[in-house]
Amino acid sequence: MQRELLKFALFAALVLVVAPLYFQGGYILNVLVFVGINTMLAIGLNLLLGFAGQISLGQAAFYGLGAYVSAILTTTHGFNPWLAMIFAALAIGALAFVIGFPILKLKGHYLAMATLGFGIIVYIVINEYVDLTGGPSGFPGIPNLSIGSFSFDSDMKNYYLIWGATLGVMLLAINLARSRIGRALRAIHDSEVAAQVLGINARLLKVQIFACSAMISSLAGSLYAHYITFVSPSTFGFHFSVELLTMVVIGGLGSIYGSFLGATLITLLPEILRTFHDYDIIFYGALLMIMTIFLPGGLIQGGTLAWNFLRKSWGGKGGADA
Repeated sequence: MQRELLKFALFAALVLVVAPLYFQGGYILNVLVFVGINTMLAIGLNLLLGFAGQISLGQAAFYGLGAYVSAILTTTHGFNPWLAMIFAALAIGALAFVIGFPILKLKGHYLAMATLGFGIIVYIVINEYVDLTGGPSGFPGIPNLSIGSFSFDSDMKNYYLIWGATLGVMLLAINLARSRIGRALRAIHDSEVAAQVLGINARLLKVQIFACSAMISSLAGSLYAHYITFVSPSTFGFHFSVELLTMVVIGGLGSIYGSFLGATLITLLPEILRTFHDYDIIFYGALLMIMTIFLPGGLIQGGTLAWNFLRKSWGGKGGADA
């Protein structure tokens, strides 16, 4: 556990100290803020998919609900933004818990279709309920978060806020993965029947982790809404659910740091390939194919293989010199 805490401390120092020194403002810092939001979302989905083995194509719906509930409560009804965020997370977690019982009876592609259906329903409601959500035109005028007179009204301030929340979610996920609950989730992932034989209430635990994943997505959505100060339905469609799934698979299923790597790659790649204009989708698709074929364990597996190769090479040289 001490080794894990040291690794986390080094990662936190890299994110909160080193990165801001090199990117003190401008476009890159804005992109890094979105890397933080996507990392949070990828961790939430990885808890569900990578640990419990339950696929979901509806994470963008929970993300969107978190954004819109916070936006509506603060802008239309005058709620304190922090209380609105907490209320949104609890309400959406409760919603996920209720719908999780019937949905998580399904398995495989049937589960994927059910969560996809939920995501489509939420998207249609947000898009069509114009009086409440603003419809396709979006919902403007969302206030920035603030503490007293201190307002998170710049990219740098929001960078620390969002990455602070992301690191908190990451630490929670690391502890959860190493706990008895994490071991039970991995048992369900390997064989749900065997897990039930061992006395694990698989159905309840799947619903609980589904609700936990939804709450993390809701928190990310609320932070997004108060950072951008504008939300629209197009951000929370099916395409983004697929992007989130891609982040988790490319980063590495069952790896918290893999979620960060996948979120970083998928967030930065469109920006890097923007110069290729119409050919960027070709590079994007080719990368996904290569990763799926040669690194099914994701970037985290590639990093491990590279480290082991270098360590053996250095060891071999040391032995030869001796």
